[in-house]
Amino acid sequence: MEQLLDILRELHPETDFEKETSLIDDGILASFDIVMLITRIEEEFDVVIPAKEIVPNNFNSAKALYALIKKIGEQDD
Repeated sequence: MEQLLDILRELHPETDFEKETSLIDDGILASFDIVMLITRIEEEFDVVIPAKEIVPNNFNSAKALYALIKKIGEQDD
């Protein structure tokens, strides 16, 4: 989780990603941020995020995003 938080903090150091639960809904993460985030996650966690998983619910919080990474990682096993 800390690795993910580091990636998120690089994008928006002013945001408390451990508490924020509306990253998409509140416009904290814009479309370009999402693209950058997906690229970094795929590189750092060695996963591929399917297009069908790129929905607001999976990106509204660090916790939801980390759950998605874990789920995808488990599918690859």
